[in-house]
Amino acid sequence: MNKPHQATGAPLIAGLSDIAERYDVVLSDIWGVVHNGRESFAAATHALAEFRRRGGTVVLITNAPRPSGPILAQLGQLKVPREAYDGIVTSGDVTIGLIVARGSAPVYHIGPPRDLSLFEAAAKSSGAPPPPLAPLEQADYVLCTGLFDDEREVPGDYDATLAAMLERRLTLICANPDLVVQRGDDMIYCAGALAQRYEEMGGPAIYAGKPHPPIYAQALSLAGDVRGRPVDPARVLAIGDAMRTDVAGAVAQGVDVLFVTAGIHGEELHGDAPMVAAALEQFSARHGLWPTAAIRDLVW
Repeated sequence: MNKPHQATGAPLIAGLSDIAERYDVVLSDIWGVVHNGRESFAAATHALAEFRRRGGTVVLITNAPRPSGPILAQLGQLKVPREAYDGIVTSGDVTIGLIVARGSAPVYHIGPPRDLSLFEAAAKSSGAPPPPLAPLEQADYVLCTGLFDDEREVPGDYDATLAAMLERRLTLICANPDLVVQRGDDMIYCAGALAQRYEEMGGPAIYAGKPHPPIYAQALSLAGDVRGRPVDPARVLAIGDAMRTDVAGAVAQGVDVLFVTAGIHGEELHGDAPMVAAALEQFSARHGLWPTAAIRDLVW
């Protein structure tokens, strides 16, 4: 049963250490909390490593539309220390199961070539050849991992494609429910923006990743494996910077959530002045979501 989250202002805490003793497991978002796509945040990785040093378990949980292997490699390139986490669960990991369930049905892929590792991983998981990549007019479903060129394109560029999908009532599997992500100083559109636009047109979409339950079930299962026993949801803290995915997902799963305010919503919440509690309360009320606690950046 989900724990009730009361519609009251979230306390602003100075560091994870203020509340860490309440929890055995942290499910931390990656992009916007641990790194920004170009560099890692040393204070955040230290906070997670310190939580682990004191006996906690950290599972990184991300809407990245790739298997966890490539994300592990990316974390290494960004110098995220391995002692900061016990394991990773990605939206791509969940998507693999959705691909395998459709067998050899031809699929149209929307997204950059770097995400094709999903199909290779699905083949490895099933022991069967990967599904054939097909033109849209020959596909049985569509898998979206992002925009083809997310540095130049916007969702509106895909209206003709979405209209053609809708005409055939093709299901769109969204491998990354995020609408946007921060890359350095830029905001980049994600697969979720296309899936949302498709649903608004009347098309059917299936979402892997946050805020939907399968990714949380997989992450908690991994945490239980690490700890050698089932995890008590009352002792779990989710950490994230996106209301629509991180906070909404945690609330729906009945686990506490620490909201990182300087991430994807930083400009809206902070602007040129320090954020005050009243601004966070108004922001939470607009979204109808109240985090357990809030912090500007993840620090210990």
